[in-house]
Amino acid sequence: MKTETIHIRLEPTLKTSVEATLRELGMTTAEAVNIFFHQILLHDGLPFSVKKPKYSAETLAALKESDDIANGIIPAKSYNNAAELIREAQESLDAED
Repeated sequence: MKTETIHIRLEPTLKTSVEATLRELGMTTAEAVNIFFHQILLHDGLPFSVKKPKYSAETLAALKESDDIANGIIPAKSYNNAAELIREAQESLDAED
């Protein structure tokens, strides 16, 4: 069977991670791409739905908070050492009880 070559650009870490997963499945990247292309033909489109993820209000609030911390809007808490962090976390847990 005659074959064609395709060239694609990927993030190196994505490529490495996918190749490791495929190795665990016993297949090469080329085999996986061939399967994917056949599935596109069988489904007459992508073989899965593509949509934006829906996050809970709690997750959205956490994402906003992390952005605010990263942008300096909310000051980040810092600790002098791990013991200090653990002590405060334990005190917080004890206060919840």
